[in-house]
Amino acid sequence: GLGIPAEPLFRSSYDPIYNSVDVSKFINRVMRRGKKSLAEKIFYATIAKIEERTSEKGLEVFQKAVTNATPLLEVKARRISGSTYQVPIDVKPDRGFALASSWIIAAAKNRSGKSFVEKLTNEMIDASNGSGQACKKREDTHKMAEANKAFAHYKY
Repeated sequence: GLGIPAEPLFRSSYDPIYNSVDVSKFINRVMRRGKKSLAEKIFYATIAKIEERTSEKGLEVFQKAVTNATPLLEVKARRISGSTYQVPIDVKPDRGFALASSWIIAAAKNRSGKSFVEKLTNEMIDASNGSGQACKKREDTHKMAEANKAFAHYKY
Protein backbone atom coordinates (compact mmCIF):
# COMPACT_ATOMS: atom_id res chain seq x y z
CA GLY A 1 0.00 0.00 0.00
CA LEU A 2 0.85 3.65 -0.02
CA GLY A 3 0.98 3.93 3.74
CA ILE A 4 -2.49 5.44 3.83
CA PRO A 5 -4.55 4.02 6.70
CA ALA A 6 -7.54 2.06 5.43
CA GLU A 7 -9.75 3.61 8.14
CA PRO A 8 -9.78 7.33 8.82
CA LEU A 9 -8.18 8.19 12.15
CA PHE A 10 -11.32 9.71 13.58
CA ARG A 11 -14.29 7.49 12.93
CA SER A 12 -17.42 9.55 13.36
CA SER A 13 -19.85 7.24 15.05
CA TYR A 14 -23.25 6.54 13.56
CA ASP A 15 -26.24 7.06 15.76
CA PRO A 16 -28.09 3.90 16.85
CA ILE A 17 -31.50 4.68 15.33
CA TYR A 18 -31.00 6.39 11.98
CA ASN A 19 -27.47 5.12 11.42
CA SER A 20 -26.35 8.58 10.36
CA VAL A 21 -23.18 10.50 11.18
CA ASP A 22 -24.95 13.85 10.86
CA VAL A 23 -27.51 12.87 13.46
CA SER A 24 -24.87 11.78 15.95
CA LYS A 25 -22.92 15.01 15.36
CA PHE A 26 -26.07 17.02 15.95
CA ILE A 27 -26.82 15.06 19.13
CA ASN A 28 -23.30 15.80 20.35
CA ARG A 29 -24.00 19.50 19.83
CA VAL A 30 -27.25 19.31 21.79
CA MET A 31 -25.41 17.56 24.61
CA ARG A 32 -24.58 19.56 27.73
CA ARG A 33 -22.21 18.49 30.49
CA GLY A 34 -21.59 15.13 28.83
CA LYS A 35 -25.16 13.93 29.26
CA LYS A 36 -25.46 12.12 25.97
CA SER A 37 -28.47 9.95 26.77
CA LEU A 38 -30.43 13.10 27.61
CA ALA A 39 -29.31 14.73 24.36
CA GLU A 40 -30.41 11.62 22.45
CA LYS A 41 -33.79 11.64 24.17
CA ILE A 42 -34.23 15.30 23.26
CA PHE A 43 -33.30 14.73 19.62
CA TYR A 44 -35.46 11.64 19.06
CA ALA A 45 -38.40 13.27 20.84
CA THR A 46 -37.98 16.27 18.53
CA ILE A 47 -37.98 14.05 15.44
CA ALA A 48 -41.10 12.27 16.69
CA LYS A 49 -42.81 15.62 17.31
CA ILE A 50 -41.90 16.84 13.82
CA GLU A 51 -43.45 13.71 12.31
CA GLU A 52 -46.54 14.25 14.42
CA ARG A 53 -46.89 17.87 13.33
CA THR A 54 -45.92 17.61 9.66
CA SER A 55 -46.78 14.69 7.44
CA GLU A 56 -43.13 14.32 6.39
CA LYS A 57 -40.39 12.07 7.67
CA GLY A 58 -38.68 13.63 10.68
CA LEU A 59 -35.22 12.85 9.39
CA GLU A 60 -35.94 14.51 6.05
CA VAL A 61 -37.16 17.64 7.83
CA PHE A 62 -33.95 17.60 9.88
CA GLN A 63 -31.79 17.24 6.76
CA LYS A 64 -33.71 20.00 4.99
CA ALA A 65 -33.44 22.28 8.02
CA VAL A 66 -29.68 21.81 8.19
CA THR A 67 -29.31 22.30 4.43
CA ASN A 68 -31.34 25.52 4.56
CA ALA A 69 -29.30 26.86 7.49
CA THR A 70 -25.91 25.97 5.99
CA PRO A 71 -23.95 29.00 4.79
CA LEU A 72 -21.92 28.80 1.58
CA LEU A 73 -19.81 31.87 2.34
CA GLU A 74 -18.62 33.49 5.53
CA VAL A 75 -16.31 36.35 6.39
CA LYS A 76 -13.03 35.95 8.21
CA ALA A 77 -11.13 38.86 9.72
CA ARG A 78 -7.73 39.27 8.11
CA ARG A 79 -5.13 41.88 9.06
CA ILE A 80 -3.30 43.49 6.19
CA SER A 81 -0.70 46.15 7.01
CA GLY A 82 -2.46 47.39 10.10
CA SER A 83 -6.07 47.43 8.95
CA THR A 84 -8.47 44.56 9.43
CA TYR A 85 -10.56 43.45 6.48
CA GLN A 86 -13.51 41.09 6.56
CA VAL A 87 -12.53 38.68 3.81
CA PRO A 88 -15.24 36.44 2.35
CA ILE A 89 -14.24 32.77 2.14
CA ASP A 90 -16.01 29.62 1.06
CA VAL A 91 -17.35 27.39 3.79
CA LYS A 92 -16.25 23.73 3.68
CA PRO A 93 -19.05 21.16 4.06
CA ASP A 94 -17.99 20.05 7.56
CA ARG A 95 -17.80 23.59 8.84
CA GLY A 96 -21.10 24.37 7.13
CA PHE A 97 -22.81 21.53 8.94
CA ALA A 98 -21.24 22.56 12.24
CA LEU A 99 -22.35 26.17 11.83
CA ALA A 100 -25.85 25.21 10.73
CA SER A 101 -26.40 22.84 13.64
CA SER A 102 -25.10 25.26 16.26
CA TRP A 103 -27.22 28.06 14.79
CA ILE A 104 -30.33 25.86 14.86
CA ILE A 105 -29.66 24.92 18.49
CA ALA A 106 -28.89 28.51 19.52
CA ALA A 107 -32.01 29.76 17.74
CA ALA A 108 -34.09 27.10 19.47
CA LYS A 109 -32.72 28.18 22.85
CA ASN A 110 -33.77 31.78 22.18
CA ARG A 111 -37.33 30.81 21.25
CA SER A 112 -40.13 31.22 23.70
CA GLY A 113 -41.86 27.99 24.57
CA LYS A 114 -42.15 25.31 27.18
CA SER A 115 -39.61 22.55 26.73
CA PHE A 116 -36.43 22.51 24.68
CA VAL A 117 -37.99 19.73 22.60
CA GLU A 118 -40.87 22.10 21.73
CA LYS A 119 -38.48 24.89 20.77
CA LEU A 120 -36.16 22.65 18.75
CA THR A 121 -39.14 21.14 16.93
CA ASN A 122 -40.48 24.56 15.94
CA GLU A 123 -37.05 25.83 14.91
CA MET A 124 -36.41 22.77 12.75
CA ILE A 125 -39.78 22.99 11.01
CA ASP A 126 -39.18 26.72 10.40
CA ALA A 127 -35.65 26.10 9.13
CA SER A 128 -36.82 23.37 6.77
CA ASN A 129 -39.31 25.86 5.34
CA GLY A 130 -36.54 28.42 4.96
CA SER A 131 -37.76 30.75 7.69
CA GLY A 132 -36.69 30.95 11.32
CA GLN A 133 -33.75 32.44 13.20
CA ALA A 134 -31.12 30.01 11.88
CA CYS A 135 -31.92 30.74 8.24
CA LYS A 136 -31.93 34.45 8.99
CA LYS A 137 -28.46 34.03 10.46
CA ARG A 138 -27.35 32.38 7.23
CA GLU A 139 -28.83 35.23 5.17
CA ASP A 140 -26.97 37.75 7.32
CA THR A 141 -23.72 35.84 6.91
CA HIS A 142 -24.20 35.80 3.14
CA LYS A 143 -24.98 39.52 3.15
CA MET A 144 -21.77 40.22 5.06
CA ALA A 145 -19.80 38.20 2.53
CA GLU A 146 -21.55 39.95 -0.34
CA ALA A 147 -20.86 43.39 1.13
CA ASN A 148 -17.17 42.60 1.54
CA LYS A 149 -16.73 41.06 -1.90
CA ALA A 150 -14.27 43.84 -2.69
CA PHE A 151 -11.73 42.22 -0.39
CA ALA A 152 -12.06 38.76 -1.94
CA HIS A 153 -8.59 39.12 -3.46
CA TYR A 154 -7.12 38.87 0.05
CA LYS A 155 -8.25 35.25 0.19
CA TYR A 156 -5.66 32.90 1.58
